[in-house]
Amino acid sequence: MQLTLDAIPQSPPERAAVPGNRGIWVGIFCELTEFALMFLAYAYFRLTFPEDFHRGPGLLNTTAGVTNTLVMLSSSYCAMRAMIAIRRNRPRTSLRWLAATLGLGVVFLLVKAWEFNWNMAHGVVGTGNSFIAMYYYLTLNHLVHVVWGCLGLIWALLRTWGGAYSPADHEGVEAATLYWHATDLAWIVIFPLMYVLR
Repeated sequence: MQLTLDAIPQSPPERAAVPGNRGIWVGIFCELTEFALMFLAYAYFRLTFPEDFHRGPGLLNTTAGVTNTLVMLSSSYCAMRAMIAIRRNRPRTSLRWLAATLGLGVVFLLVKAWEFNWNMAHGVVGTGNSFIAMYYYLTLNHLVHVVWGCLGLIWALLRTWGGAYSPADHEGVEAATLYWHATDLAWIVIFPLMYVLR
């Protein structure tokens, strides 16, 4: 008697693992939903106060905005390299890339602090101008997410340093870098809205 392939019991196909973990995806969904609502508010105020939004980008320090955009893009590259390294069982290399990502996150915060200082010195305050109010609302909220992202990177760094991750189990590195990419994505939208479009 000859067995056919149909007669052999088949095991159900394995479900693809969710990158990172479900908790980080809830956090990313909440972050992106929050920014989506802020972008809707931006659109409303832009339509309501077109003159403020036409003049607004000229009041800001474009050099700071461009610098932080380059910093965020570079940091996301480093985060990606950290993931590649841990998947290839190179924890020391992953550690260096995570440290570079965190270092660039700190650079972002320092540039933003310098920019806010510059704003105050040049009278760019959040009263009497809907564009400037929206600028602070968006950038300060983003700043909070960058701080949270840095804290996540510190956690992933410490765990990687302690040998907690392997090519088969690196959920923490994945979660930290996914959140970092989401924060970068939000900045990539904020930059042209605040510093470029008139």
